[in-house]
Amino acid sequence: MDDRVTRALSLPDDWPAHPDLSLALNRMGSFDWDLDSGLMHMDQAALDVFDMRADEYDDKPTTLAARVPPDESMRLDAMVTQALKSGRNNYGAYFRMVRRDGTPQWTHTQGFVRRDATGRPRRIIGIIRDATQELAESTARRELDEERRRQTSLVDATTAALAHARTVKDVIDVLKNSQGLAHLGATSLVMGLIEAGRIHLVADGPEGAFVPGTRYTRTDEQYPMSEVVRTLGPRFIESAEDFAASYPVLWPHISHLGITCAAYLPLIAQARPIGALGLLYSDKNGFTGDERNLLLALGSSIAQSLQRAMLYEQEHDLAEGLQQAMLPRRVPEVPGAEIAVRYRSARLGRDIGGDWYDVIPLPGGRVGAVIGDVQGHDTHAAAVMGQLRIVLRAYAAEGHSPATVMARASVFLHELDTDRFATCIYAETDLTTGVVQMVRAGHVDPLVRDADGSSRKVLVEGGLPLGLSAEFGRLEYPVSTVELDPGQTMVLFTDGLVELPGADLDEGVHLLTAMIGNGPQDLQRLADRLCASVDERGGEDDVAVLLLRRKAAHAPQPGGRLQQHVAQNDPEALSSARHMIRAAVRAWGAKGRADEVELAADELTTNALMHTDGGAIVTIRVLTGPERRLRVDVEDRSSALPRRRDAGDAGVSGRGLMLVDRLADAWGVESRGTGKCVWCEFVIPPRD
Repeated sequence: MDDRVTRALSLPDDWPAHPDLSLALNRMGSFDWDLDSGLMHMDQAALDVFDMRADEYDDKPTTLAARVPPDESMRLDAMVTQALKSGRNNYGAYFRMVRRDGTPQWTHTQGFVRRDATGRPRRIIGIIRDATQELAESTARRELDEERRRQTSLVDATTAALAHARTVKDVIDVLKNSQGLAHLGATSLVMGLIEAGRIHLVADGPEGAFVPGTRYTRTDEQYPMSEVVRTLGPRFIESAEDFAASYPVLWPHISHLGITCAAYLPLIAQARPIGALGLLYSDKNGFTGDERNLLLALGSSIAQSLQRAMLYEQEHDLAEGLQQAMLPRRVPEVPGAEIAVRYRSARLGRDIGGDWYDVIPLPGGRVGAVIGDVQGHDTHAAAVMGQLRIVLRAYAAEGHSPATVMARASVFLHELDTDRFATCIYAETDLTTGVVQMVRAGHVDPLVRDADGSSRKVLVEGGLPLGLSAEFGRLEYPVSTVELDPGQTMVLFTDGLVELPGADLDEGVHLLTAMIGNGPQDLQRLADRLCASVDERGGEDDVAVLLLRRKAAHAPQPGGRLQQHVAQNDPEALSSARHMIRAAVRAWGAKGRADEVELAADELTTNALMHTDGGAIVTIRVLTGPERRLRVDVEDRSSALPRRRDAGDAGVSGRGLMLVDRLADAWGVESRGTGKCVWCEFVIPPRD
């Protein structure tokens, strides 16, 4: 059984209707349109009007589109839809079509709507006829039809533009700017919305039109907007005299505007008033019936758009409040650093994301910076973000290394009752040395801006996103070490800052790099500029930005230290430890002994990796006292104590401790529970 027959099974028993014979005698065709199935039967006379053979028509109204221009088709659809929604039982219209040979033809249609007991439209039965000769004989009627089409098209265009309005301001902008033509000839408009039982004026007409004391008015006052809200009916003011007599309180304040008539419409959504709209005219007198109907249709569209915009604003405010409540309420003051953070919420109602930032003060002049993004754009993503931010802060505050902080956070997210994952960067900065130990979990690479304004991307070796690394058992996060000189700024951000329509992420990062280089030096202004750039290009995603500028090198505090874990068979970790030591020695004013310190530390670390079963923990710090000393500790899990021995002329092994003894001013070994610590110290100059 074909699709047409299957659908026909649900048609009414008397479908199609049999027209009166007199219709055919008057060269009128008939149609029977079943709204449930969408099928429209047309008799032969109706097909003749459309210059169409019976074998060309398949009972589908869309087939007739070949004869009707698109703009006429849209107008007819809008007219039928309005008749069905308004509860009317009939409609009629003249429209243009094109015959098979390309010649134009005016056609007239009249439809009668049949509804069931509940008022729901079920069927349209109507007539169709050739009206070319009729309209050709009446120039005035043709001009009238053109004017009706112009006005209807304007309403349709305004309605289409309103469909894209998201906020109340967007709705007002559409009404003021759509298609020009001043809103069906109106000079200006005024609009009020009901708030807490009063009417709040949100659009107050042309310059000089605002009447003091009318920003908020009661519904029982003698103003036209109050009247239409109170009665739920329109008020058409036909003349200046009518305006002055009906509203003597208002008219003296606006009589200088030259208003000759006005239309005030109640804005009703879901059977309740939400506001009122006033259209003011300065070059017309009175309103025809068609004009009144068009304005009422326009008012209905505006009311629906306003309700949607108001709901959007409420949902967006609620979602943004939830997101903001889960972000840090303030950024802590960190000595030696200037910090700016920004969060720009998504522009999709309650569809917020899980972007976040955090700044964590740590002991010893260090600070942790976090930027991250939980998968998804909903309140669940925001809730997961809040939990993840808390545990990351807790793990960092406990003193764990950056790699351990990231691994534990991944396990936590994996064990949550959620299917979300998150990308993240955790950067631990020692502000006394400028050494930044950075761990990246599937996140976009950061940028660094130099003191002279130049900017560059920093390639950070990364691991899997949080949650996924735990699921796949890949919790080893490599640590990258970056040196941040005084005046340099570390730029952490989420991908919403670099996403461009139709472009890949690298192109967005390239443009961001250029923008940062050309941006203001002031960190707060730079952060504002970055978020503003997202608004300028119409970005829809939420964005988090964290800027950290190292202000100056500080003298190390007693007990301040840098620490790096070096696993066996991990050359990257060993290289990172060397980098850390080199940067610390330079920053702590011991540049003259940098080679000695680095070489001794490298020998102790290599010994630990070669002669024990586990990795090593390298710590470097400054000791204060009668003389300033720099100390390097290398801890391992073996209790066997090393001993110095002569390697001989041909030997290689055994030279490590001998070399340390020659380079360092002091060295030794300490037992540490199940392991030990081999240390060495270097006298360094006093700090200026």
